[in-house]
Amino acid sequence: MLRNVVTVVLEDVHPFELGVATEVFGLDRRDDGLPLYEFAVASDRPGLLRTHAGYRIEVEHGAERLAGADLVIAAATHVRDEYPQVLIEALRAAADRGARVLSICSGAFLLGAAGLLDGRRSTTHWKHTERLAARFPLTTVEPDVLYVDEDPVITSAGTAAGIDACLHLVRKLQGAEVARGIARRMVVAPHRDGGQAQFVARPLPECDADSLGGLLEWLRHHLDQELTVDQLAARAHMSPRTFARRFQQETGTTPHRWLTNQRLLLAQRLLEGTNEPVETVASSSGFGNAATLRHHFTRWLGTTPQAYRRTFG
Repeated sequence: MLRNVVTVVLEDVHPFELGVATEVFGLDRRDDGLPLYEFAVASDRPGLLRTHAGYRIEVEHGAERLAGADLVIAAATHVRDEYPQVLIEALRAAADRGARVLSICSGAFLLGAAGLLDGRRSTTHWKHTERLAARFPLTTVEPDVLYVDEDPVITSAGTAAGIDACLHLVRKLQGAEVARGIARRMVVAPHRDGGQAQFVARPLPECDADSLGGLLEWLRHHLDQELTVDQLAARAHMSPRTFARRFQQETGTTPHRWLTNQRLLLAQRLLEGTNEPVETVASSSGFGNAATLRHHFTRWLGTTPQAYRRTFG
Protein backbone atom coordinates (compact mmCIF):
# COMPACT_ATOMS: atom_id res chain seq x y z
CA MET A 1 0.00 0.00 0.00
CA LEU A 2 1.18 3.51 -0.77
CA ARG A 3 -1.32 6.14 0.29
CA ASN A 4 -0.11 8.04 3.35
CA VAL A 5 3.27 9.75 2.86
CA VAL A 6 5.16 11.83 5.43
CA THR A 7 8.37 13.74 4.78
CA VAL A 8 10.59 14.37 7.79
CA VAL A 9 12.48 17.67 7.83
CA LEU A 10 14.98 19.21 10.21
CA GLU A 11 16.41 22.68 10.60
CA ASP A 12 18.43 23.60 7.48
CA VAL A 13 16.43 21.22 5.30
CA HIS A 14 17.49 21.34 1.65
CA PRO A 15 14.57 22.84 -0.32
CA PHE A 16 15.14 20.89 -3.53
CA GLU A 17 15.09 17.50 -1.82
CA LEU A 18 11.97 18.48 0.12
CA GLY A 19 10.53 19.63 -3.19
CA VAL A 20 11.26 16.23 -4.76
CA ALA A 21 9.10 14.45 -2.20
CA THR A 22 6.40 17.11 -2.53
CA GLU A 23 6.40 16.98 -6.32
CA VAL A 24 6.07 13.20 -6.48
CA PHE A 25 3.62 12.64 -3.63
CA GLY A 26 2.17 16.02 -2.65
CA LEU A 27 0.26 17.12 -5.76
CA ASP A 28 -3.28 16.25 -6.81
CA ARG A 29 -3.06 14.65 -10.26
CA ARG A 30 -6.44 12.90 -10.27
CA ASP A 31 -7.31 14.77 -13.47
CA ASP A 32 -4.77 12.48 -15.16
CA GLY A 33 -6.15 9.37 -13.49
CA LEU A 34 -3.27 9.24 -10.99
CA PRO A 35 -3.60 8.44 -7.28
CA LEU A 36 -3.97 11.12 -4.64
CA TYR A 37 -1.60 10.68 -1.70
CA GLU A 38 -2.27 11.90 1.81
CA PHE A 39 0.92 13.96 2.08
CA ALA A 40 2.32 15.76 5.12
CA VAL A 41 5.57 17.31 6.35
CA ALA A 42 6.68 16.63 9.92
CA SER A 43 9.55 17.60 12.19
CA ASP A 44 10.77 17.05 15.71
CA ARG A 45 9.52 20.55 16.52
CA PRO A 46 6.66 21.95 14.44
CA GLY A 47 6.63 25.61 13.55
CA LEU A 48 8.97 27.78 11.52
CA LEU A 49 12.11 26.01 10.30
CA ARG A 50 15.03 27.56 8.47
CA THR A 51 15.93 25.99 5.13
CA HIS A 52 19.42 25.49 3.75
CA ALA A 53 18.68 28.38 1.36
CA GLY A 54 18.01 30.80 4.20
CA TYR A 55 14.25 31.27 4.01
CA ARG A 56 11.83 29.64 6.43
CA ILE A 57 9.00 27.16 6.06
CA GLU A 58 6.19 26.38 8.46
CA VAL A 59 5.84 22.75 9.52
CA GLU A 60 2.48 21.76 10.93
CA HIS A 61 3.10 18.26 12.25
CA GLY A 62 5.34 16.67 14.87
CA ALA A 63 6.84 13.19 15.04
CA GLU A 64 3.48 11.68 15.96
CA ARG A 65 2.37 12.17 12.33
CA LEU A 66 4.67 9.28 11.29
CA ALA A 67 2.40 6.81 13.10
CA GLY A 68 -0.03 6.48 10.20
CA ALA A 69 2.41 6.68 7.32
CA ASP A 70 2.85 4.02 4.64
CA LEU A 71 6.04 5.79 3.54
CA VAL A 72 8.36 8.05 5.52
CA ILE A 73 10.83 10.16 3.55
CA ALA A 74 13.91 11.63 5.25
CA ALA A 75 14.76 14.81 3.37
CA ALA A 76 18.33 16.07 3.07
CA THR A 77 19.85 18.44 5.58
CA HIS A 78 23.34 19.13 6.88
CA VAL A 79 24.90 16.09 8.56
CA ARG A 80 24.62 16.23 12.35
CA ASP A 81 26.53 14.59 15.17
CA GLU A 82 23.21 13.79 16.84
CA TYR A 83 19.64 13.48 15.62
CA PRO A 84 16.42 14.09 17.60
CA GLN A 85 15.53 11.05 19.63
CA VAL A 86 11.83 11.57 19.04
CA LEU A 87 12.35 11.16 15.28
CA ILE A 88 14.65 8.17 15.74
CA GLU A 89 12.00 6.39 17.80
CA ALA A 90 9.22 7.33 15.36
CA LEU A 91 11.24 6.02 12.40
CA ARG A 92 11.98 2.74 14.17
CA ALA A 93 8.32 2.32 15.06
CA ALA A 94 7.27 3.04 11.47
CA ALA A 95 9.68 0.45 10.07
CA ASP A 96 8.71 -2.10 12.72
CA ARG A 97 5.04 -1.92 11.75
CA GLY A 98 5.83 -2.35 8.06
CA ALA A 99 6.08 1.18 6.68
CA ARG A 100 8.70 1.87 4.03
CA VAL A 101 11.39 4.43 4.75
CA LEU A 102 13.21 6.37 2.04
CA SER A 103 16.07 8.84 2.35
CA ILE A 104 17.12 11.50 -0.11
CA CYS A 105 20.80 12.46 -0.14
CA SER A 106 22.09 13.14 3.40
CA GLY A 107 18.78 11.99 4.87
CA ALA A 108 20.52 8.60 5.01
CA PHE A 109 22.34 9.74 8.14
CA LEU A 110 19.03 10.05 10.00
CA LEU A 111 18.14 6.51 8.97
CA GLY A 112 21.58 5.38 10.09
CA ALA A 113 21.11 7.03 13.47
CA ALA A 114 17.86 5.09 13.81
CA GLY A 115 19.70 1.83 13.09
CA LEU A 116 17.72 1.22 9.90
CA LEU A 117 20.83 0.84 7.73
CA ASP A 118 22.41 -1.89 9.85
CA GLY A 119 22.91 -5.07 7.84
CA ARG A 120 21.72 -3.38 4.65
CA ARG A 121 23.31 -1.81 1.62
CA SER A 122 22.82 1.94 1.32
CA THR A 123 23.92 5.05 -0.50
CA THR A 124 23.98 8.83 -0.20
CA HIS A 125 25.48 11.78 -2.03
CA TRP A 126 28.94 10.90 -3.34
CA LYS A 127 30.47 13.60 -1.13
CA HIS A 128 29.19 11.80 1.97
CA THR A 129 29.63 8.11 1.14
CA GLU A 130 32.92 7.67 2.99
CA ARG A 131 31.54 9.52 5.99
CA LEU A 132 28.40 7.37 6.00
CA ALA A 133 30.46 4.18 5.85
CA ALA A 134 32.74 5.31 8.67
CA ARG A 135 29.91 6.41 10.92
CA PHE A 136 27.70 3.37 10.36
CA PRO A 137 30.07 0.41 9.80
CA LEU A 138 27.21 -2.14 9.81
CA THR A 139 25.94 -0.84 6.47
CA THR A 140 27.56 -1.54 3.10
CA VAL A 141 27.69 1.78 1.26
CA GLU A 142 27.33 1.66 -2.52
CA PRO A 143 29.05 4.83 -3.76
CA ASP A 144 28.28 4.53 -7.49
CA VAL A 145 24.51 4.12 -7.65
CA LEU A 146 21.46 6.33 -7.88
CA TYR A 147 19.61 4.46 -5.18
CA VAL A 148 19.58 1.21 -3.25
CA ASP A 149 16.38 -0.70 -2.53
CA GLU A 150 16.77 -2.85 0.60
CA ASP A 151 13.05 -3.17 1.20
CA PRO A 152 11.63 -1.66 3.37
CA VAL A 153 14.53 0.83 3.43
CA ILE A 154 15.40 2.77 0.27
CA THR A 155 18.33 5.20 0.18
CA SER A 156 19.13 7.54 -2.69
CA ALA A 157 22.14 9.53 -3.79
CA GLY A 158 22.28 13.31 -4.09
CA THR A 159 19.65 15.73 -5.28
CA ALA A 160 17.84 14.48 -8.42
CA ALA A 161 18.52 10.84 -7.54
CA GLY A 162 15.70 11.27 -5.04
CA ILE A 163 13.34 11.51 -8.01
CA ASP A 164 14.61 8.17 -9.30
CA ALA A 165 14.14 6.51 -5.91
CA CYS A 166 10.63 7.88 -5.42
CA LEU A 167 9.51 6.89 -8.92
CA HIS A 168 11.10 3.47 -8.44
CA LEU A 169 9.00 2.94 -5.34
CA VAL A 170 5.83 4.10 -7.10
CA ARG A 171 6.64 1.76 -9.97
CA LYS A 172 7.27 -1.13 -7.60
CA LEU A 173 4.09 -0.70 -5.56
CA GLN A 174 1.65 0.84 -8.03
CA GLY A 175 2.93 -0.19 -11.44
CA ALA A 176 4.70 1.28 -14.42
CA GLU A 177 1.62 3.14 -15.67
CA VAL A 178 1.36 5.27 -12.52
CA ALA A 179 5.11 5.93 -12.44
CA ARG A 180 5.09 6.96 -16.10
CA GLY A 181 2.13 9.26 -15.50
CA ILE A 182 3.82 11.06 -12.61
CA ALA A 183 7.09 11.28 -14.54
CA ARG A 184 5.29 12.71 -17.55
CA ARG A 185 3.77 15.48 -15.42
CA MET A 186 7.18 16.17 -13.90
CA VAL A 187 8.84 16.08 -17.35
CA VAL A 188 11.47 13.57 -16.21
CA ALA A 189 12.42 10.06 -17.26
CA PRO A 190 10.24 7.46 -15.48
CA HIS A 191 13.34 5.45 -14.68
CA ARG A 192 17.02 5.68 -15.50
CA ASP A 193 19.24 2.70 -16.07
CA GLY A 194 17.22 0.00 -14.45
CA GLY A 195 13.60 0.07 -13.36
CA GLN A 196 13.03 -2.65 -10.78
CA ALA A 197 16.72 -3.38 -10.24
CA GLN A 198 17.84 -3.53 -6.63
CA PHE A 199 20.21 -0.73 -7.38
CA VAL A 200 20.62 1.49 -10.42
CA ALA A 201 23.95 2.46 -11.91
CA ARG A 202 24.69 6.17 -12.16
CA PRO A 203 23.71 7.28 -15.66
CA LEU A 204 26.58 7.75 -18.05
CA PRO A 205 27.49 11.32 -18.94
CA GLU A 206 26.56 12.52 -22.38
CA CYS A 207 29.43 13.01 -24.77
CA ASP A 208 29.70 16.60 -25.95
CA ALA A 209 33.00 16.24 -27.78
CA ASP A 210 32.98 16.26 -31.56
CA SER A 211 35.23 13.23 -31.81
CA LEU A 212 32.75 10.61 -30.52
CA GLY A 213 29.39 12.38 -30.41
CA GLY A 214 28.40 11.22 -33.88
CA LEU A 215 29.56 7.68 -33.26
CA LEU A 216 27.54 7.36 -30.05
CA GLU A 217 24.43 8.54 -31.85
CA TRP A 218 25.07 6.00 -34.61
CA LEU A 219 25.55 3.25 -32.03
CA ARG A 220 22.20 3.96 -30.39
CA HIS A 221 20.53 3.17 -33.72
CA HIS A 222 22.57 0.02 -34.40
CA LEU A 223 22.55 -1.77 -31.07
CA ASP A 224 21.28 -4.95 -32.70
CA GLN A 225 24.50 -5.36 -34.66
CA GLU A 226 27.51 -7.35 -33.49
CA LEU A 227 30.15 -4.73 -32.84
CA THR A 228 33.78 -4.97 -31.78
CA VAL A 229 36.17 -2.34 -30.47
CA ASP A 230 38.26 -2.73 -33.59
CA GLN A 231 35.25 -2.00 -35.79
CA LEU A 232 34.25 1.03 -33.74
CA ALA A 233 37.81 2.33 -33.71
CA ALA A 234 37.96 2.05 -37.49
CA ARG A 235 34.67 3.91 -37.78
CA ALA A 236 36.10 6.66 -35.57
CA HIS A 237 39.35 6.67 -37.61
CA MET A 238 41.47 5.81 -34.57
CA SER A 239 43.64 2.94 -33.48
CA PRO A 240 41.86 0.56 -31.07
CA ARG A 241 44.09 1.69 -28.20
CA THR A 242 43.50 5.39 -28.83
CA PHE A 243 39.78 4.78 -29.31
CA ALA A 244 39.45 2.90 -26.00
CA ARG A 245 41.29 5.67 -24.15
CA ARG A 246 39.24 8.43 -25.79
CA PHE A 247 35.99 6.58 -25.15
CA GLN A 248 36.84 6.28 -21.46
CA GLN A 249 37.72 9.96 -21.26
CA GLU A 250 34.55 11.16 -22.94
CA THR A 251 31.93 8.77 -21.55
CA GLY A 252 33.44 7.72 -18.24
CA THR A 253 33.24 4.03 -19.07
CA THR A 254 34.49 1.37 -21.50
CA PRO A 255 32.95 0.67 -24.93
CA HIS A 256 31.77 -2.77 -23.80
CA ARG A 257 30.08 -1.45 -20.67
CA TRP A 258 28.48 1.44 -22.54
CA LEU A 259 27.08 -0.90 -25.19
CA THR A 260 25.77 -3.35 -22.60
CA ASN A 261 24.08 -0.53 -20.71
CA GLN A 262 22.41 0.86 -23.84
CA ARG A 263 21.30 -2.59 -24.94
CA LEU A 264 19.75 -3.28 -21.56
CA LEU A 265 17.83 -0.01 -21.74
CA LEU A 266 16.54 -0.97 -25.19
CA ALA A 267 15.60 -4.46 -23.99
CA GLN A 268 13.69 -2.94 -21.07
CA ARG A 269 11.73 -0.68 -23.40
CA LEU A 270 10.88 -3.62 -25.67
CA LEU A 271 9.81 -5.80 -22.75
CA GLU A 272 7.63 -3.01 -21.37
CA GLY A 273 6.05 -1.84 -24.61
CA THR A 274 5.79 -4.87 -26.91
CA ASN A 275 4.63 -8.47 -26.84
CA GLU A 276 7.64 -9.71 -28.81
CA PRO A 277 9.07 -13.03 -27.58
CA VAL A 278 12.10 -12.74 -25.32
CA GLU A 279 14.22 -14.35 -28.03
CA THR A 280 13.21 -11.57 -30.44
CA VAL A 281 13.87 -8.89 -27.80
CA ALA A 282 17.33 -10.37 -27.26
CA SER A 283 18.09 -10.24 -30.97
CA SER A 284 16.70 -6.73 -31.45
CA SER A 285 18.72 -5.36 -28.55
CA GLY A 286 21.99 -6.93 -29.62
CA PHE A 287 22.28 -9.76 -27.09
CA GLY A 288 21.84 -12.44 -29.74
CA ASN A 289 19.79 -14.96 -27.77
CA ALA A 290 17.55 -15.23 -24.74
CA ALA A 291 20.20 -16.93 -22.60
CA THR A 292 22.66 -14.06 -23.02
CA LEU A 293 19.93 -11.49 -22.35
CA ARG A 294 18.92 -13.38 -19.21
CA HIS A 295 22.54 -13.46 -18.03
CA HIS A 296 22.95 -9.68 -18.35
CA PHE A 297 19.52 -8.93 -16.87
CA THR A 298 20.30 -11.02 -13.82
CA ARG A 299 23.78 -9.58 -13.41
CA TRP A 300 22.92 -5.91 -13.93
CA LEU A 301 19.28 -5.64 -12.87
CA GLY A 302 18.81 -8.46 -10.39
CA THR A 303 15.83 -10.01 -12.21
CA THR A 304 14.98 -12.01 -15.34
CA PRO A 305 13.46 -10.65 -18.57
CA GLN A 306 10.28 -12.67 -17.97
CA ALA A 307 9.90 -11.37 -14.40
CA TYR A 308 10.58 -7.83 -15.56
CA ARG A 309 7.86 -8.07 -18.23
CA ARG A 310 5.35 -9.51 -15.77
CA THR A 311 5.94 -6.55 -13.47
CA PHE A 312 6.27 -3.68 -15.92
CA GLY A 313 4.82 -4.85 -19.25
